[in-house]
Amino acid sequence: MGLKKRKIGLIIVWLLLASIGAEAKQVIAIDPVEGADMTPIIRAALEGASDSDVKVVFSKGTYSFRPDYAAEQYCYITNHGNGLKKIAFPLEGFDSIEIEGNGSEFIFHGQIAPFRFEDCDKVTVSNLTIDWDIPFIFQGEVVATNSEEGWRDLKPFTEGFSWMVSKGQLKFPNIDGFSYTALGSTLPFDPIIKRIMHGAWETESHPRWVEERANGILRFHEPLKYYPPVGSILSSKGDREHDRYAPAFEAKSCRDIRFENIVIHHALGMGFLFERSEDITISNSGIYLRPGTPRVISSTADATHFCNCRGDVLIENCRFENMLGDGTNVHGTYVEVDKIIGERTVRVGLKHSEQMGFEFAGSGDEIWFVHQPSPERATVNEVVSVSVINDRFSVLTFKNPLPKKLTKGDLLENKTWNPDFTIRGCVIRNHRARNIVLKTPGKIVIEDNDLSSMMSSIFFRGESFFWFESGGVKDVLVQNNRFEHCVYSGVEQAVMWITPRLGAGFDQDALYDRNIRFVNNTINTFDNRIVWADRVDGLIIKGNTITQTHTGEPLRPNAHLFDFTNCRNVSITDNEYKGTHTKSVLADKATKASLRVKGNQGF
Repeated sequence: MGLKKRKIGLIIVWLLLASIGAEAKQVIAIDPVEGADMTPIIRAALEGASDSDVKVVFSKGTYSFRPDYAAEQYCYITNHGNGLKKIAFPLEGFDSIEIEGNGSEFIFHGQIAPFRFEDCDKVTVSNLTIDWDIPFIFQGEVVATNSEEGWRDLKPFTEGFSWMVSKGQLKFPNIDGFSYTALGSTLPFDPIIKRIMHGAWETESHPRWVEERANGILRFHEPLKYYPPVGSILSSKGDREHDRYAPAFEAKSCRDIRFENIVIHHALGMGFLFERSEDITISNSGIYLRPGTPRVISSTADATHFCNCRGDVLIENCRFENMLGDGTNVHGTYVEVDKIIGERTVRVGLKHSEQMGFEFAGSGDEIWFVHQPSPERATVNEVVSVSVINDRFSVLTFKNPLPKKLTKGDLLENKTWNPDFTIRGCVIRNHRARNIVLKTPGKIVIEDNDLSSMMSSIFFRGESFFWFESGGVKDVLVQNNRFEHCVYSGVEQAVMWITPRLGAGFDQDALYDRNIRFVNNTINTFDNRIVWADRVDGLIIKGNTITQTHTGEPLRPNAHLFDFTNCRNVSITDNEYKGTHTKSVLADKATKASLRVKGNQGF
């Protein structure tokens, strides 16, 4: 590298005041430096900012970021692993913060969280691509399996990947001293279309030992219930304790957020994560593989995730592919009553390990009380103060007296922090799990999307145990979408599956979700289950065209197209089925009392 390229003067970092309408905004402009770690440069520039309204402008180029000199902070990150994180862009307390990438690529190395926004207004990020030099995944071609002896042989990928075998165990990603404790979540992919193999089961892999054999072959000694097909690409993402370091973009307690023309090729967790934030738009963006890459995985968890957000959430004209999680998950959070302390005061606890440290409520929030055995949202009360005991327990004091029937084990749900949600014009496919997961009582619109799913394409499941993700939906429109080759994993689900999961203390027959309209959609499917619903009041299935295809062997040949348990006011009208399947509608006695089936063709 020449003298000029080495000079700090080539790094054009300056602060100036620019007139933007009536607002004065501080601008930080940055040029790339060949071979340099940009993390300390960005850190110095941000620490030098003297204004609460800042715009960071990158000249088009490639920027490298390492964790060595990154800001360090202990972070509570919902649905990820809490802990001490290295952060490339720690952005907190800005009245407005804008990142303009101008088509740049940001290449990260090792365990590092790219962007963390906290308590910021007017967050805008546009025109940049995120990737890692070495992904935190292991993958290899399956060349042989033996179910009797309990082993599988893989030809591991080497170029662009990092791993080693030590003392009979595979260590990956073997970067900066870090490796996962196990292969963990493992799935086989079709080597041509890079989609999870038809009928595949996910394996939580913990080989007894790994044997290095001739010609670079690794033999994994591990009896399995499901052996991956020879010729498939087997991919692993590590043990569940460590495989979600941080999302590419995290916004916590932020307002008026917009992401435009963002591409994520890899992330050490989710792509976009929003906690207790409001008014969010992700537009013309994507999470997908870089063209020509041998990788089969993009982000190692959900593409987008919204936890206790509010206002309007819009995902529009985006493409989400090859992530190891849902396309989107929108939900609230249940907390459990631990102790009633006084007339207006209660101690509550977070339940799932990946919710620890989450801010369930703040002063002024309205809270629903959910009394077992009914899952209904009952009394509403307003929080006047919150006292945090630790990352699990908090004490809430309310404006009015607590409900007299409130008892230990009942649930609280935040009424204030629920968004209206719209997703339109998006492509979601070739990934693990579901396309769209919804658990919010706000208005929901899902329209004009192209959807293909390993599991259910659209999934409604409020949960009062395990994840403790609230809650029941009450206004959903699913219209004019195209469903192609859905529900191709070995797990039985449906194109649209509505299935609350409530603890033993709840009435398992009580209605939970309401007012769902599934209309004018096109479903091309090799299999039979289209809509499978439990405990729904108000379900309209109208004007849909369902065509039987031959893109895969049927996995549930004896299932019905429509299957209902404990539902009310279900209407199936003016739909058309093209195919030979004969089992159409299965409904229990409770559902039949108000079931309407009329004007359908082909069934």
